[in-house]
Amino acid sequence: MAPDTLSPRTPGKTRSTMPREVARRRRHGVGRAWHPTLGTGPLPRVVTLLALALMAVAWLVPFGWGVDTSFKSEVDASASGVDWLPDAGFTLDAYRTIFGQGNLPVWAVNSVVIAVCVTALTVAVSAMAAYAFSRTLFRGRRVLFAVTVASIMVPPQILIVPLFRQMLAMNLVDTYAAVILPQVVAPAMVFILKKFFDGVPRELEEAARIDGAGSFRVFWNVVMPLSRPILAAVAIFVFINTWNNFLWPFISTSDPQLMTLPVGLSTVKDSTGLRNAQESAASVLGSLPLLVVFMLFQRRIVKSVATTGLGGQ
Repeated sequence: MAPDTLSPRTPGKTRSTMPREVARRRRHGVGRAWHPTLGTGPLPRVVTLLALALMAVAWLVPFGWGVDTSFKSEVDASASGVDWLPDAGFTLDAYRTIFGQGNLPVWAVNSVVIAVCVTALTVAVSAMAAYAFSRTLFRGRRVLFAVTVASIMVPPQILIVPLFRQMLAMNLVDTYAAVILPQVVAPAMVFILKKFFDGVPRELEEAARIDGAGSFRVFWNVVMPLSRPILAAVAIFVFINTWNNFLWPFISTSDPQLMTLPVGLSTVKDSTGLRNAQESAASVLGSLPLLVVFMLFQRRIVKSVATTGLGGQ
């Protein structure tokens, strides 16, 4: 049997000195595990931070160019070449056109209502379907799950015509239901949640069943509280995708009072026919709510993505 290094009989290795020695060894890099990204020395960390900084700049430059273009006149925005400072100076004409000819408050409310409803329904439906695939044994379970996974590879554009005909047959065109219901089906979210539920210890569910809990109560009171990180990540991805979705809300609605923000902004036009600055202003206005949400919940968003392995980790 290996000697107890924490025993007082071991020379120089007492309980009081061990934590101090471990701290010293870690401080000097002795016994430190090598990280495949950062390494153990300062150079890999500096290289990694520089690479992250370059990627951040590569993302910020196009965004900054879009913001800069939105404050230009249409003549300066349509000019060739790269000029951050326009000759005629900055102007708010593009924003005045959008606010003057558009109905932004109604479109923003529609986007919020639709995005929240789609997110809530998608998380609920996907969680129940994933839990059924993970815990319930029934005939054809593997085939049905394989079909669900295979449907991830189906381009959504192929389903536009069948979905529209279905909404037309149900007399739901130009309603909130026509925009919300087809977006609730998310096979990718079912797959992600199913893989997470597979890792939840079954002993916790068995203990709840011994106490008399039914299947739904076990799912709601045991599994769902343990799945808050993955549920938060799924909700974030669904909300962002729904907010940015343009094609289906554009096809399923023609009433201006039901248009979402991306669809409504695309209908605003001025008399000049040039829309470079106006389209940049519309893009800034459409992305501004998501930027505000990210700034407010940045720590929770990053934590949910990192802890669920959805960030490529």
